[in-house]
Amino acid sequence: MTLDEKIGQLHGIRTADTYRVVPGDSHLGIPALYVTNGPAGVGPGGAGSQKRATALPAPLALAASWDLSLAFDYGKLAGEEAYSLGYNLLEAPDINIARVPQGGRVFESFGEDPYLVSRIAVANIQGIQSAGTIANVKHYLANNQETNRGTINELIDERALHEIYLPGFEASVKEGGVASVMCAYPRVNGDYNCENRPMLDGVLKQLWGFDGFVTSDFGAVHSTVPSALAGLDLELPTGIYFGDALKKAVLNGQVPVSRIDDMLQRRFSKMMELGLWHPLTTPTSIPILEHGEIARRIAVESMVLLKNEGGILPLDRTKIKRVALIGPYAVRQMTGGGGSSHVIPLYSISPVDGIDEALLQQTPIALLDGNDIETAVTAAKKADIAIVMVGDDEGEDHDHAISLPASQDNLIHAISRANPNTIVVLKSGSAVLMPWIDEVQAVLEAWYPGEEDGNAVADVLFGKTNPSGKLPLTFPATLDQTLARYPDRYPGDGRTVHYSEGLAVGYRGYENHETKPLFPFGFGLSYTTFAYSGLTVRTGQQDHTAVVRFTLTNTGSCAGAEVTQVYLQFPVIEEGNEPQRQLKAFRKATLAPGESRVIELPLDKRAFSYWSTASHDWKAAAGTFSVLVGGSSADTPLTGALDLK
Repeated sequence: MTLDEKIGQLHGIRTADTYRVVPGDSHLGIPALYVTNGPAGVGPGGAGSQKRATALPAPLALAASWDLSLAFDYGKLAGEEAYSLGYNLLEAPDINIARVPQGGRVFESFGEDPYLVSRIAVANIQGIQSAGTIANVKHYLANNQETNRGTINELIDERALHEIYLPGFEASVKEGGVASVMCAYPRVNGDYNCENRPMLDGVLKQLWGFDGFVTSDFGAVHSTVPSALAGLDLELPTGIYFGDALKKAVLNGQVPVSRIDDMLQRRFSKMMELGLWHPLTTPTSIPILEHGEIARRIAVESMVLLKNEGGILPLDRTKIKRVALIGPYAVRQMTGGGGSSHVIPLYSISPVDGIDEALLQQTPIALLDGNDIETAVTAAKKADIAIVMVGDDEGEDHDHAISLPASQDNLIHAISRANPNTIVVLKSGSAVLMPWIDEVQAVLEAWYPGEEDGNAVADVLFGKTNPSGKLPLTFPATLDQTLARYPDRYPGDGRTVHYSEGLAVGYRGYENHETKPLFPFGFGLSYTTFAYSGLTVRTGQQDHTAVVRFTLTNTGSCAGAEVTQVYLQFPVIEEGNEPQRQLKAFRKATLAPGESRVIELPLDKRAFSYWSTASHDWKAAAGTFSVLVGGSSADTPLTGALDLK
């Protein structure tokens, strides 16, 4: 290849009818790279009108399933549809830690815990790439807020970086085999992410051995020579810095030709490995109903039952004479969040149609948007059951309040006073405050359910599916329980954000400060009950490994699934103590009524390790570890100990 030919392969182009593409070269036999957004299904890609695709539940909902097989299916479906629609790189998954629930893209990520994020990410990436589509894990690194994301400088200490913000990316590389990584907008410790040599070349490529290619977020490049030498391999969407400016830098010796060749070899080799070293075939049709069923299954498995006073749920259709269905998300389906991850669904099911179907179209439903509270109250008084559907509408480019609009809170207050059988269905992309929590009988967190909204919510409300989701992030009781209490930590002063909470992110912070949230990380109710017993903890066959064994019993009257969770409490560490408890293993198990099952979960050496700032590496701690087992971070009825030398 000539230098001009090489430079032409290092950036995208934009014309009236071409966008999100790195052109191929037919003379050299190089295929084009067609890029599309994708955390929640195939989003905007290319020029012109956006193509329709399956609108999957929000990625945060997927994380709430704690189900790795679903994470694989989610990725496989999105990867297949990307390929079917003419794209070979899917910008997904988004695995940034939900450091603050106000983050505008929390809905398209996997929650607040690095271990849970890692497990879901690996399975999701494997699913995407099993379909022959390049996964593009993002946003490297610490794109944890949308406020001032393009300029903010995040000051994060070394230990927090490696224990909280990097593990998901490390697992994506080492276990997921991800082919590409997207560098993010913000600065980390002074350097823009796309020219951050310690993070890109040092950690990603040298320490972890990443052999794929690094793309930029759109417009996230700020330099030519520093970005090229730091490890950026492809500039998107166009070639402001990796076009003529990069050619000039090569000619004057600032960037060696060997670095240019490395950029190309990284991308070309991954395209070859995934069977993409050929022109894309003509777009093919999507199996709409088959993929819709998968979307529905993921949605129902992801919903989290937060409250169920008196066992009001599941609803018995034979005992209901009239239903009042009220609220802004009762009159329209919530298929997903906004911004680059927005999917235009192939079809969608409205809430009223889903509930009407569950009622066999035999029960009157009063449907109101709730704007006129007086009318809504009248309808609620006449109904046996009042279902209030509320939520938010998150999207890229801005953060959001975690309180619902006052009109929605007021609506719930009014309806709960009018009808003692009031059920709230939340369709939110993050945690929300609930000043009305003591006034209602039940609360179901449905997240953004995707195109099967109406059917999926009805499946859970009427017991076709027993809810088994668990929270992938903590729900605070008040705003003061979040980092927003400290403006220097969030959102910063417009220039800098101090991650001075260190390791105390999410439930780790609540535990450290002995603060009780509204709902803890890992929490979720079921229509049945579970009991834990018989914990044993023994050392593994290798040093600093262990096996945790216990019995789970379904003590209720119906079948259900429970996400069993293992947390560790570390011994004293000279370099600074670890948080009170950390998730280190989990497994979802489905049991029939009365059934017991022995659950065995291995813990590897990393589970017992911390990042040593003295040696700049992982170090296994010595001493007595507490092993905590249960159904959430705050409910661990089984406690054991393990001494490691």
